[in-house]
Amino acid sequence: MRTITPALALLALLLLALPILAEEAPEKPKTKSLFDGKSLEHFEVPQFGGEGAVEVKDGVITMGQGAMLTGITYKRDDFPKTNYELTWEARRTMGIDFFAAATFPVKDSHCSFIPGGWGGAVVGLSNINGEDASENETTTYIAFKDDQWYQFKVRVTDKKIEAWIDEKKVIDAKIEGKKISTRNEVDLSHPMGFAAWQSSAEIRKIELRVLGE
Repeated sequence: MRTITPALALLALLLLALPILAEEAPEKPKTKSLFDGKSLEHFEVPQFGGEGAVEVKDGVITMGQGAMLTGITYKRDDFPKTNYELTWEARRTMGIDFFAAATFPVKDSHCSFIPGGWGGAVVGLSNINGEDASENETTTYIAFKDDQWYQFKVRVTDKKIEAWIDEKKVIDAKIEGKKISTRNEVDLSHPMGFAAWQSSAEIRKIELRVLGE
């Protein structure tokens, strides 16, 4: 009679447990593309006043330089309010101010991530406790180059808003107990949208990933 060694017994138990472990493994969050690269389906062009032309060509959304804001707004009502990541790529082709500001839901309010505002270098969130990106704890300074693509990511949870530029974390803001809001200028970007201030910009690869609670 063959003796079952402890190693063989352990292997048998592991093999029996594999189907159970596979069933219990959490499903990985799925990434959803919000821009099909061909049209502005699911988006509309808000009438800020004095906005530049917006068009799609070669997989890129081009936002022309306007007197003030030019942008696009997501028009569907299925955007999550928390526990998600929003990613996009953008570059400024003309101008000296923010070129891909993202406005997004934060629970029952909204907030904006500003890359290159206030003359081209301010990065931060607008607004926290009534203070905009140039004057709150998220304020930082980054020099952006024209015609260079940048990768952006914003993560929103019940406790934090985080942001990355080219995989480098630039914002890690705790939001519990704080008032989150946007400046009046971007009200037409609600619930989610992108805008450039007196600058021409291009945006591509807009994606949403819903996170587990």
